Amino acid sequence: MSGLAGQSLAGQGVAGQGVVVTGAGHGIGAALAEAFAAQGARVVVNDLDADSARAVAERIGGFAAPGDAAGAEGVAELIAAARKHLGAIDVYCANAGAAVGGGADAGPKAWATAWDVNVMSHVRAAEQLLPDWLERGEGRFVATVSAAGLLTMLDAAPYAVTKHGALAFAEWLSATYRHRGLRVHALCPQGVRTRMLDATGRAGEVLLAPTAIEPAAVAETTLRSIAAGEFLILPHSETAGFYAARATAPDHWLDGMNRLQQTIDQGTAKTPEKG
Repeated sequence: MSGLAGQSLAGQGVAGQGVVVTGAGHGIGAALAEAFAAQGARVVVNDLDADSARAVAERIGGFAAPGDAAGAEGVAELIAAARKHLGAIDVYCANAGAAVGGGADAGPKAWATAWDVNVMSHVRAAEQLLPDWLERGEGRFVATVSAAGLLTMLDAAPYAVTKHGALAFAEWLSATYRHRGLRVHALCPQGVRTRMLDATGRAGEVLLAPTAIEPAAVAETTLRSIAAGEFLILPHSETAGFYAARATAPDHWLDGMNRLQQTIDQGTAKTPEKG
């Protein structure tokens, strides 16, 4: 992480905390792991890509716990391994995600994968973590939702729908347990320069690439927002305006999104103004 993050977050209570980051072998997850470690946290690095998880853990002085972070058995194994290493989990970053494209016809397997990874991985982790956190009266759940959970993602119905589900679950956790010491954060970036952005094709080129930022910038904003106690973490400040427009002028917002869809369909390079 940059010196800016270190200066802005010094003394904010991250040091010494036990942190788990899923999907941390690359991209946003790796940047989050690096950022927490730079602040003195003890970090468990999870990823399906075992070599990448070990490489990140070695680089930051963390502990690699490669494996599945979505299925019930994999989540239980990850949390057990993290507790054995850390003693207690203070922060759980449910960052692993599946960028599943397609429309209503994406097929049962695609929809099931998106649901399992983008929503149920969060539910299963919370099921494992809540008893200890509620007994202790403290715990922190960071859900990587994406701006798709606040808005939508064209050409990727399974992704957009399940990211809305991830946001809904994060909201429910916060509304239900914040008086018992649970702090929940929904990380909602737009385009980020990762392998996932590279795989989004024409829709990503139109919607995300023009304002894409580096993973390190996402991690910096995340830690700053955590320190401020903010539920919504918005690395792209313009997301708030789009979200407000969606809520207060839905037809106008949908017209704008449909114009973007037409741009994607036409294969032109020009991005129309968002309505």
